[in-house]
Formats: sequence, structure tokens, C-alpha cells
Amino acid sequence: MKNQFFIWIVKLTAVVILLQTLFFKFSGASESVYIFQTLGIEPYGRIGSGVVELIASILILIPRTTLLGALLGLGTMLGAVFSHIFVLGIEIQNDGGTLFVLAAITLLCCLILVFREREKLSGLLQLKF
Repeated sequence: MKNQFFIWIVKLTAVVILLQTLFFKFSGASESVYIFQTLGIEPYGRIGSGVVELIASILILIPRTTLLGALLGLGTMLGAVFSHIFVLGIEIQNDGGTLFVLAAITLLCCLILVFREREKLSGLLQLKF
């Protein structure tokens, strides 16, 4: 029972962070526009990553698709963390590193979910016709 509670906290943490950032991406908030302009993928990268994060959030909450959602979230957050480290810097427009920390927390949550669901990885890779 404790393990299930912990996993739901991990899921909800990842989902809340992913969904919270959607408002800024979809509304064209200055921070989001700045990030994706700096990366050279504005507006398609901003909107596309928002769509992927929305899909990942939904999939994480559905028990049968948690692994797929966590993998999507993991990939997206790896991109975000690497972008911060190698291109953007940890601090974006005087945010004190908040966006980087949120990406790192979400990455960790998705990593925990993938590790927990790791036995389903082989089934995810098998093609059935």
C-alpha cells in the first residue's frame, strides 16, 4: 500500500509540473518564446513540446499506459535538461533556476516510473500483427 501511494505521488508530481508549463507554452509567454527562440525552434518547438507533454501527462495517469507516458516525459525532460546545460544556462531570465529544477524533478519522476514499469519494456517493443 505504501508503494502505491508513493507511485501516485511520483505520477502526480510529474503530471502537475508538465501540465502547469502548458499554459506558458500555449499562451506564448515571454519566457517560453525566449527559450525556444534561443534554441531556434520557435514556435513549432514550443507548441510541439507542449503537445507531447500533454500526451505524456494523460498517458502517465492511465495505469496501462504509464510506461509509454513516462518514456515520453523522460525524453522530453532529457531534452529540456540538456538544453539548459548546453545552450540556455541554468537560469532563464532571472528565474533563479526554477525551470531547470522543475525539468530535473520531472525527469527524476519519469525515470522512477520507467524503472518501476521496466518489466513491460519488452512487451512495448514487440510488434504484434
